[in-house]
Amino acid sequence: MVIPNIPINIVNSQTTKEDKMIEKIQIVKQRYDEVSDLIIQPEIIADQKRYAQLSKEYKDLGDVVKKGDEYQSLLNNIEEAKEIIADGSDAEMTEMAKMQLEEASARLPEIEEEIKFLLIPKDPEDSKNAVVELRAGTGGDEASIFAGDLFRMYSKYCESKGWRVDVVDYSEGTNGGFKEIQFEVSGNDVYGTLKFEAGVHRVQRVPQTETQGRVHTSAATCMVFPEAEEFDVEINPKDVRIDYFCSSGPGGQSVNTTYSAVRLTHEPTGLVAQCQDQKSQHKNKEKAFKVLRSRLYDLELAKKQEEDAAKRGSMVTSGDRSAKIRTYNYPQGRVTDHRIGLTLYDLSNIVNGDIQKIIDELMLAENTQKLKELGEGI
Repeated sequence: MVIPNIPINIVNSQTTKEDKMIEKIQIVKQRYDEVSDLIIQPEIIADQKRYAQLSKEYKDLGDVVKKGDEYQSLLNNIEEAKEIIADGSDAEMTEMAKMQLEEASARLPEIEEEIKFLLIPKDPEDSKNAVVELRAGTGGDEASIFAGDLFRMYSKYCESKGWRVDVVDYSEGTNGGFKEIQFEVSGNDVYGTLKFEAGVHRVQRVPQTETQGRVHTSAATCMVFPEAEEFDVEINPKDVRIDYFCSSGPGGQSVNTTYSAVRLTHEPTGLVAQCQDQKSQHKNKEKAFKVLRSRLYDLELAKKQEEDAAKRGSMVTSGDRSAKIRTYNYPQGRVTDHRIGLTLYDLSNIVNGDIQKIIDELMLAENTQKLKELGEGI
């Protein structure tokens, strides 16, 4: 969402906090009306990228306007209640007005905070779908098993959100799980939610292969890319080497004996994307190109995130994919997110997909940090 620059010091000393908030809402309302007119213009509709950007901005601004209407209504209720109380001629009406005043006054600070968070400029990538890649790290077979556990956790979480999960490519571990697995997630605001999962996840438990009952520490890396649209990244076909090979995964004779799997190598960057999940070579090629676009897009995005993190000192979305972000300790039944020092003794539910509470805390930490950076101007 593109929030217009809101002047901070244009009001006199008599201006109240409520007046300042209404002024900010009015500036957003003005932009909302402008975007409303723009998205019906034929030249905007014809420009797919511009239309998508404005449609997203229109929705985000609409959320602020709706909350702003609620805020104005509360102020009106407070003013009306004060007038009735000051009049005092009708005891019953005065009593009702006191209740109305109490309720509205209690709600006012809450809605002010909600509006402040809505006014925080949003990352335009947040609304995109995501490509997620899990790779087994240190720990041998146990790391592969853990990568499989993480895939199951994310699959269940996505299912609870009503998101679609499509496996693109995978390599199975020798004792179960995956050496690596890549999958697409489609839905509303997927990247903005799952981006907090990027980093190194550690597990502390007794491996299935351990005979003496000792607790081992293993790790898996999670990478999350925003899924790039065709208009986000242009790929020169001459820069891509295409190899076809037989799929190695399950799927029957037709999958494993025909050259349906596709591997793309982007020669200028050395990036590789492959897909063997579909029986159709054409569909695998299409999926692989989608992943390659997302990898190239993420390459540029990662540079920007690192620059932003260096400026802001962000500990939540630092862009450092080698950072240890979370530990799953089975003997103690706890999960600790090291970025915000959050520890929850609810491991069984979390590994079964109940990770929303962790993501909510991470989002809150990031938004609180952004509010501090923006200061009182928002």
